[in-house]
Amino acid sequence: MKILVVHQYYLAPGEPGGSRFNEFARLWTEAGHQVTVIAGSVSYATGKRADSVAGGFIVRREEDGIDVWRCHVPQTYNRSYSGRMWAFFGFTVSACVAALRTARPDVVVATSPPLTAAIPGFVAARCRWRPVPWVFEMRDLWPESAITTGVIGRRSMLARVLFALERWACRRASKVNVLTPAFADDVKARGLVTDAKLCFVPNGADVDSFTNCSAAPAVRRELGWGTRFVALYAGAHGRANALHQLVDAADSLRERSDILIVSAGDGPERAALEADARARGLDNIRFVGSIAKERMPAVIAAADAGLAVLQNNPTFRTVYPNKVFDYMACAKPTVLAIDGVARDLACDQAHAAIFAEPENGTAIAAAICQLADVPAAARTLGVNGHAWVIANAARPVLAMRYLDILASLVRPSSAIPAPASSEV
Repeated sequence: MKILVVHQYYLAPGEPGGSRFNEFARLWTEAGHQVTVIAGSVSYATGKRADSVAGGFIVRREEDGIDVWRCHVPQTYNRSYSGRMWAFFGFTVSACVAALRTARPDVVVATSPPLTAAIPGFVAARCRWRPVPWVFEMRDLWPESAITTGVIGRRSMLARVLFALERWACRRASKVNVLTPAFADDVKARGLVTDAKLCFVPNGADVDSFTNCSAAPAVRRELGWGTRFVALYAGAHGRANALHQLVDAADSLRERSDILIVSAGDGPERAALEADARARGLDNIRFVGSIAKERMPAVIAAADAGLAVLQNNPTFRTVYPNKVFDYMACAKPTVLAIDGVARDLACDQAHAAIFAEPENGTAIAAAICQLADVPAAARTLGVNGHAWVIANAARPVLAMRYLDILASLVRPSSAIPAPASSEV
């Protein structure tokens, strides 16, 4: 098959962040399929544009054996929330141009957020002399998550436009893939998707990269962690992540010189978080910045436990954070300050995590202490998580499941009609 993926946040070589589709693209290519990716030119983690794509509206290049079209994204992305909206618009325009220039695929996958990725996905699939099927993937519930985190108002014109775009994408797509059962319940309850159109390929982990990481001791020495118990957060530093709760946890752990909280990643809130930690005189929390995805397994392996936190927000009860899968793949116990389906998976199904109330620094500190003080129990949680990921969420298994869905759309479609006008 010729598979076209529209993904604004597809990682460039060496970039930090979630690598779900980087791994899918590699595995699909190894299985004999041809993969093309339409991606953004600005890193969502750092807000920076790589020198290799600077100055080009669309730059086509090979990245790790994949044909990638890097499309212009305004560098307003990390300056403000209005700047981020402008960046989404800029990518939508440049990606639509790229979608019309790429060779005709057999199937298209457009993955959100941002929700606007659905537009170039539709263009790539339908605006051709012979339309092809396409999958709209919902990695997050947009615009609901933007509303509940306070980025946009529920009654605003922008929210109305985005809800309309969400409805349009769900109705026009051949299939809608969701990453959690709660997402499925939500879109069905709102009448956006039927069971026949819905599919479920969740987040997972590249187990091979996170297993038996020999570089971990060297990384631990390099970062100066010593013999302390290190609880690591690896991910974005944005409003939704509410990382002030980690600063609060560090404040509660002032007397525990044997415990260190480390936050790896970047985002618009990082500077304020570092300033807060300095103002409180905390030396037991460190912000180490972005780490390339190739190095992340060694950093996680060097830590003693993983931290997964989000804003105490009803919308986040529906998500599976990909960092939880990475911690489990690395056999690290997790402190989970996220309620809902993530708690059900990590605590109740996998028995790999300790739950702490979201945005409660004291509760998070107590959970970290529990892991530090009972190492045998912590090891058991890590072993449990590793076994669960291998059985249920290894990326090769998920990649083949996704491939089966794409193949089912292509096989019967020697002539795929355009959607009926009643679907608008």
